[in-house]
Amino acid sequence: MDCLYLYNPNSGRGRVARKRAYIEKQLKTAYDRVNVYAAADAQDLEAYVRAHAERYDTIVFSGGDGTFNCILQGLEGRKVRLGYIPGGTVNDVARSLGIPRSVRGAVRTILTGRAEPLDCLRLNGTHYAMYVAAAGAFTNATYSTPQSQKRIFGRLAYAFRAIRKNMKLEVFPVHAVCGKDVLDTHAVLVLAINGRSVAGFPINRKASMQDGTLEFVVVEQKPKPNVWQKLGAYLSLVALFLFGCRVKKRNIKFFRGSSVQVGTAEDVVWDHDGEEGTCGDMSVEICPRAVELIVPKKRKKI
Repeated sequence: MDCLYLYNPNSGRGRVARKRAYIEKQLKTAYDRVNVYAAADAQDLEAYVRAHAERYDTIVFSGGDGTFNCILQGLEGRKVRLGYIPGGTVNDVARSLGIPRSVRGAVRTILTGRAEPLDCLRLNGTHYAMYVAAAGAFTNATYSTPQSQKRIFGRLAYAFRAIRKNMKLEVFPVHAVCGKDVLDTHAVLVLAINGRSVAGFPINRKASMQDGTLEFVVVEQKPKPNVWQKLGAYLSLVALFLFGCRVKKRNIKFFRGSSVQVGTAEDVVWDHDGEEGTCGDMSVEICPRAVELIVPKKRKKI
């Protein structure tokens, strides 16, 4: 059996790059041939997967959620068994699936775990995301925070960036259709979620990545809010991330379905798995069990 090991030397604090020799040695105990490729950047990684994925039985990769997203784009819907070594700042996919965030633990999972078919998200018919498509409050902190700050401060770098640059909550129009549910409103945050963890918080605790459904959350706001309404939005955001997306607040709307269509302003920027994505209207649909990933053997709920 042949294995390709890909890694992003710039992810997280560089700890995975320092463990390259150990990872390669361990993979060779399970595979006849292990090829290693260090990607120069995200575009390089995506292009390499697109060109070479079908040559391998398993693709093992390390990096953050953005690296995972690049793998999905490169696969273009093809199902190849994946093994994941979390090496990013937050690692939401790993948190959702119980994959250890230590290198040794993640490698052990790849060698002893089981392959499971997982849902992913298809965005506007052409892009993919593993766990979230989001727009609004604080979402650009994940891709606008300098890598140097993430290396020093880890997750706190996102918080510092959000406080410095995103405290003014921009309000944008939302026309959303999720199954039979229709919502016309204004919002400061929208989330289409496949998974349990977003920004390191377990805000979708009861979710499954195998149930063929996504969760859609909207934090509403008045088009021209006064001081008290602005304060209310901040409190709702805090409640959402601390207590989960099913928290009972009047201005937080929650829907479930296999797809959601969102009409909004052309300048609204979407976050795809923590990376800067498309702008304007968004269509999100579940691709049932389209990604095969090795997860811990004893993990019961996926």
